[in-house]
Amino acid sequence: MEALDNNVMKALVLTSPGKFEIQEVPIPEPGPGEVLCKIRAVAICGSDPEIIRGDIAGIWPPYYPFTPGHEWSGEVVKVGPEVFGFQVGDRVAGEAHKGCGICRNCLNGKYNLCENYGKPETGHRHYGFISRGAYAQYNAYSQKSIKKLPASVSFREGALVDTAGVVLHAMELTGVTAGGTVVVIGPGPIGLIAMKYAKTLGSAHVIVVGRGQRLKAAEMLGADSIVDFEKCDPIDAVRQIAGADGVDEAYECSGAEGTFAQAVKIVRKGGKVALLGVPSDKILEKLPYKYIVHNEIAIFGSRANPNVSWKIIKDLEARTLKLSDLVTHAFPLEQFGEALDTFVNRKDGAIKVVVEPNGPDL
Repeated sequence: MEALDNNVMKALVLTSPGKFEIQEVPIPEPGPGEVLCKIRAVAICGSDPEIIRGDIAGIWPPYYPFTPGHEWSGEVVKVGPEVFGFQVGDRVAGEAHKGCGICRNCLNGKYNLCENYGKPETGHRHYGFISRGAYAQYNAYSQKSIKKLPASVSFREGALVDTAGVVLHAMELTGVTAGGTVVVIGPGPIGLIAMKYAKTLGSAHVIVVGRGQRLKAAEMLGADSIVDFEKCDPIDAVRQIAGADGVDEAYECSGAEGTFAQAVKIVRKGGKVALLGVPSDKILEKLPYKYIVHNEIAIFGSRANPNVSWKIIKDLEARTLKLSDLVTHAFPLEQFGEALDTFVNRKDGAIKVVVEPNGPDL
């Protein structure tokens, strides 16, 4: 077992809305069914700035002081009681959700929709949102929220397993048509992974709709076609590329106003739309109701990444999926403010920004 000096560690601590510090805090002790992990890489997620600003303080985070962070990888350094299948030295990738395990949704495998959300006494956890997160040198996790990471997959890639899981869950809801055509709206980190995963799962042609540096990144990283919505009508442009019938599946990854309706109008008869982007509460979409009914358009809301982490790790290990080229910047924990600024303001072409609380992944 790793020697833990003085039983203290460095952690990012939110002290109040919009304010944070790097503090020395006690290293948590793993409880029954938990392991203590040394955090090697944490990717900044699009939800993190919202939590840090305190936009929904009282919910995410539920209290102050609080440590956020949920897209992470690391290694097991201590094993609590009633843990099976993990030992000290195991490399692991984490996910944010751990359901209560007893409600109807959890029993059906939908622990991302746990009916006891926010009730820790039932065993529910949402790491980095309402339960202590990964922007720290160490954290304790349920054995149900980690998957083993092979040595051939870097910790930086491992930190993106959670992100990629959001994509794969949506694609399992819709299915991906082998030999078909997919459109991805919004080439942020989720959209760029959707572009990559659609190809992995057999799509013959992937079209990405966006603008600016992110759209250029999509082209460089493997999009078959790109559409700049500032220069043309995206619905017409996509149908010109895909054919008048439209695409088989559309993945809305931006959460921007109007894009839901665009996705609906882009898919073919019997097509499928998945909503991965998270809009603000103010956005209420106007949808072509009759068009959806007459064309049997299937629409899927998609939340988080249940039951897919092991699949992503297998694809990373087999090199049928590559995520390393999405990590554009890495910072030590002490430079979290610079890391956050780089991510939020997309400095120097930033896509995924990784924080390494225990030093670089070399």
